[in-house]
Parts: sequence; structure tokens; C-alpha cells
Amino acid sequence: MAILKIIKDDDPMLRKVSREVDAITPRIIRLLDDMKDTLQKANGAGLAAVQVGVLRRVVIIETESGKLYEMINPVIIERSEELQHEVEGCLSIPNRWGITERPKKVTVKAMDRNGKYYTLTGTDLLARAICHETDHLDGILYTDKALKMLSPEEMEKD
Repeated sequence: MAILKIIKDDDPMLRKVSREVDAITPRIIRLLDDMKDTLQKANGAGLAAVQVGVLRRVVIIETESGKLYEMINPVIIERSEELQHEVEGCLSIPNRWGITERPKKVTVKAMDRNGKYYTLTGTDLLARAICHETDHLDGILYTDKALKMLSPEEMEKD
């Protein structure tokens, strides 16, 4: 496995729309494995393939230790009307945080590394991570949706 370089917000690649994965190949499996190592090394909650320079619709999320979700071609199929306003950050935008409005609960349909489709319903942080990472696949950053960006001083207060 390898630790991949996470590209930063000034890289125009982050604004591109990722392409669907047509087939699960050894390259996609290696990408998932490398993304897992990269996410764990960076101590993040989620990572989209575009963040490591690969324009494919691949996402991994680990909001709870030991519970890793791999999502290929994820599509949010249901969102709750109940919204939450929380602090959000991003591995591609280090040392910056903002308040965003996200659904409290979402259901996503995705494919696993074996090519099997599944649905996953997440609430709170998992729902936020699913929204955040699927936004990356469409070239959208959380800063585009932030209601307010926080200063370092505001972050230290919490």
C-alpha cells in the first residue's frame, strides 16, 4: 500500500467532475487500499479519489474507528428534511473550518469493491461525511456551501 499525496484547494483538479467507474479492476482495488492508508495517516473522516488526483467516483469514509465504508459510484438517494449546522473541515483545505448546513440523515446507494450494490443510511457525522465526499465528486468544496468560515480564534474557543 502507499500513502498518496492529498491535493490542496488551490489545485484546479478539485473543481472537476469525477467519472463513473465502469469496472472493478485491480487498479480500483489498489486505489481503495491506498486511499485507506492515506486517510488513516492523515487522521481524516473521509477521502474522495479526486483529492488524491484520480478523477473517479470513489469515496472512503471512516467516521468511527474500525468502520470503513468504501463507495464506488455513490449516489445519495434520500435526504432528511431535518438539517444540522455543524463545523466542517477538509483534508484538502487544511487548518480552515466552516459552519455548513447538511441533512441530519442521508441514504446512499453505492457499489463495494466486489461490484455489489448496497445502500447505507447515515445520520449526524456519517451523513455529513457522505454529503461532503460525494460533493467532491462533483467538484464542490464545503467552502462553497459554508454559511460562515471560522477564524482560528473561533475554533480555539470550542
